[in-house]
Amino acid sequence: MQYCKTMPEELNPPVFVLRLGHRPKRDKRITTHVALVARAFGARGVFIANVVDENLSRTVRKVIESWGGNYFKLVMGVNPLKLVNEWKREGGCVVHLTMYGIPVNEVLDRVRRCSKILVVVGAEKVPRIYYEIADYNVSIGLQPHSEVAALAVFLDKLWNGRELSLCFSDAKIYIVPSERGKCVVRRDEWKGEDTEAC
Repeated sequence: MQYCKTMPEELNPPVFVLRLGHRPKRDKRITTHVALVARAFGARGVFIANVVDENLSRTVRKVIESWGGNYFKLVMGVNPLKLVNEWKREGGCVVHLTMYGIPVNEVLDRVRRCSKILVVVGAEKVPRIYYEIADYNVSIGLQPHSEVAALAVFLDKLWNGRELSLCFSDAKIYIVPSERGKCVVRRDEWKGEDTEAC
């Protein structure tokens, strides 16, 4: 498919996301969006701190089943400080997205040199310890905004937009870009020409 130019394994360094403070009743949509943005923008997985949320797990599994990305990990109930400390011991970098951090454009070159990246995004107020142990406290703008938006912008800047043509080899359905209307094709019905797909 001509619009599929990037495979997940081509996006390096590998990125995982740590979601702090997920409250199943209050944050279910936002945390779902964090996971979906992470997957769609090329991250390898999401860790959910301290909580197990089966509804979130079901939603992400359904998306992966249709749109691909079986490699994508959703791990729940992790001890966040233990994860961060192990990540750093193994040589990875921890990037905490916060509007109080250093502007993203000033740290991107350093972040790209990391062997692997753990991106920390919070739901409620993030405890001070994460500001102290993060390798980089990074801001996406200097105004209040959504952690979903911050994650999307960070990943897009990290990979210079290459993730926007991301495809998954195990997908059952694909979108063919269209000036008007909606063109979705099943893998088993693909004819090989975008112009003939719909």
